Parts: sequence; structure tokens; C-alpha cells
Amino acid sequence: MTNLRNEIAELIGISLPWEVSNLTYEVLESVQEDGYTRQLISYVSDGDKVSAFLLLPDKLEHNPAILINHQHNREHHLGKSEVCGLAGNPLQAFGPALARKGFVVLAPDSICFEERRKDPTVEGFDFWQHFHEMTYRVITGDFLMKRVLTDAMNGISLLAGLPFVDTGRIGTLGHSYGGNTVLFLSALDERISFACASGSACTYEYRMKHGTGIEMASVIPNFHGKYDIDDLVKLTAPRKLLLVSSDEDKYSMDAPEIVKTAGKQYEAFGVPQNLEHKRYFGGHGLSEERYRDIIDWVAKNC
Repeated sequence: MTNLRNEIAELIGISLPWEVSNLTYEVLESVQEDGYTRQLISYVSDGDKVSAFLLLPDKLEHNPAILINHQHNREHHLGKSEVCGLAGNPLQAFGPALARKGFVVLAPDSICFEERRKDPTVEGFDFWQHFHEMTYRVITGDFLMKRVLTDAMNGISLLAGLPFVDTGRIGTLGHSYGGNTVLFLSALDERISFACASGSACTYEYRMKHGTGIEMASVIPNFHGKYDIDDLVKLTAPRKLLLVSSDEDKYSMDAPEIVKTAGKQYEAFGVPQNLEHKRYFGGHGLSEERYRDIIDWVAKNC
């Protein structure tokens, strides 16, 4: 599996193992909340300035930590703020719930979202910046996924460098676009010990056969035909992974088949229980039930 991991990383332009350590950040604002402190921070990721919220539980000693990747939802003006319950859908506010359970939470803006937009006054769907970020890279032999994963891996490095974080209990979580990031990140970054990808387990094969859209960061030339999403799940083995899907969600429609295929790798490691799949009734958006189940699963599997 090491060869497969290196092949996929090389295709995207990522060099493994990821060697960035002791990533420093600047605290711009600090707000005391119920059970945790929310810090607005800024740091540099491979030349790009990243704005993020760092949530610190009141008690800091050998804490688990989690990188939460926000959704897309055609709302580029939302990113870290939605994850932290300051705007948008409250069912995306995983950050405060997990911080109160003792997790150190890092919630960064992905490129083209919230404070990482060229024009922060645009509300809603800022299609053209996102489109240009993808196409300009492709024509120069670079990929948007490389930037997304570079930022995510640097986020893991930031968490791992905090003296109060238990580096053996660092995970990642995301829904939809955030879930896509989780699938690639957990496959390539072996520092991650647990992961949850919601509304995102759908193969390229299924999407192309059924006319389902492919998010811009997932447009990776020459990826399909050699690899697919089930390969990413295989590479996450034997670490703990929860896939969340629903029966009317076109973005996670063939999750049962992915689990069936990738589950063999977990069986080969002797830990079939480490790959879990929760299938719900309903569409793509999170329900109260799914939101609670995700938080409970993360708390039990860190």
C-alpha cells in the first residue's frame, strides 16, 4: 500500500512524508466561550496566508485534536465561521461541540472561501475565482487539490506542534467538500488516527456514469482509470474511518460499494470494525440525527 500512497501523492504533486513541523501562527483575536476559547489565528501555508479559528478547551493536557474542513454549499462567503457556529447552518457547527468535549479544534478557511477570497464582499457563490484557481493551475501542470492538501497537511502540522495535543490522537472531519478533503487527506497523511467523511463517498466512476458533478479540487487529470475513491479508503486502513451517506444523496450514492471493496483491506489488517458506514434516509444536507451521530462517533474514536 505504500507504493499506492506514493503514486497518488506524486500524481497530485505532494511529497511524502510531509515534513513541515513547528508551524507558527499569530493570534489576532481571542474570545472566551462556554467551555473553550476561540482564537482567530493566521499562519502561512506554502506561501499562502491562511485564516483559521483555533478552539482551545478550558483544560489543556494531552488533548485529542481535530482538523475540521468546511463544506462548499455554493456559499464561498462561509468557511471557518460556519464550522464554529458563528454563521450559516448550525448543523455544520462541529467545532464548539467537540471543543466542549475536550478536542483542540482547528477550522481553517479553504482557498476561495471566507477570508481567502480575492473579493470578500461577494455573497454566496463566487464561481469565477474558484474556477480560475483550478484552471490556471491545470494549464501549468499544477492542481487545486495540491493546494487544498498542502493547506490541510500544514493544519495537521500546526496541531501536532501544540505542546498540549496528544499527537497519537489527531483526526479530521468534513461534510461534502470538506469530506472530499478528508478522504484524500487521511489516505496520504498517516499522522491522522481517525477520520469522518460525510456526504462525499462517491466514486469518480459513478459520478461520470450518472452525470453527477465533480468538485473543482477533485479535478485531477489522469487520476481516474488508475485510482478511485475506494483506493483512498483502502489507504486509510487500518486507522479508524467513518463514512456517512444517505439514500437520496447523489454525492454519496455508491458508498456501500466503496465500503464493500475497501473493507477487504481493513479485514487484511484484522480490524474490519475500524471502517464504519452509517447510511441514512434523506438527501445531502445534514440532519440533526447525523450531526449528533458524527459528534458521538468522533468523541468515542479519538
